[in-house]
Amino acid sequence: MMMTKTTTVEEERKRKGEGEERLGEGGSAVRTAETMLRLVPAGLCVAALVIMLKNAQDNDFGAVSYADLTPFRYLVYANGVCAGYSILSAFFCTAMSRPNTLSRSWLLFFFDQVFTYVILAAGTVSAELTYLAYQGDEAVTWSKECSVFDSFCRRATASIGITFGAVACYVVLSLLSSYRLFSTYGAPLPFVGNNGLEIAAFPR
Repeated sequence: MMMTKTTTVEEERKRKGEGEERLGEGGSAVRTAETMLRLVPAGLCVAALVIMLKNAQDNDFGAVSYADLTPFRYLVYANGVCAGYSILSAFFCTAMSRPNTLSRSWLLFFFDQVFTYVILAAGTVSAELTYLAYQGDEAVTWSKECSVFDSFCRRATASIGITFGAVACYVVLSLLSSYRLFSTYGAPLPFVGNNGLEIAAFPR
């Protein structure tokens, strides 16, 4: 005899609704805090972008600009894109109706993850390049360029440090969107179809 679970989609919706009702009192404060948290990395990304855009040095040994180095160009692009996303996601969190739907929660979760990795990759490759510029690498005949272009390296380091501040904000946002998604929406509810097969049904 086939045993089936008695929990229905309607019961799951009721349970979810009761949970959202309990959170309703603090919902406005949570929404405001999340909006601010999404705006902070936008400011950090813009600051890092501006510093790097102005990063160039010309002396007796030659000239160097951020545009001459691919990792630094990627850092500029990544900061620009992530700043735009932060502003859009903050507006999205403020404007969208409550309660959150499954599709909206998945949307924020997905893009938070994507842009976290984008900005992390930009900061990491730029930090590696800056480290080589400071320390050099005899194996690949990379000299200590920062001993010559010290001002350029200091500005690059400042831009990278601010970028990692934005990375920290994105990590927190990713954890927040993950918690919201997987705590509000549990595993799909199984039910038995006409052919006797167990089928997963996601609550809406």
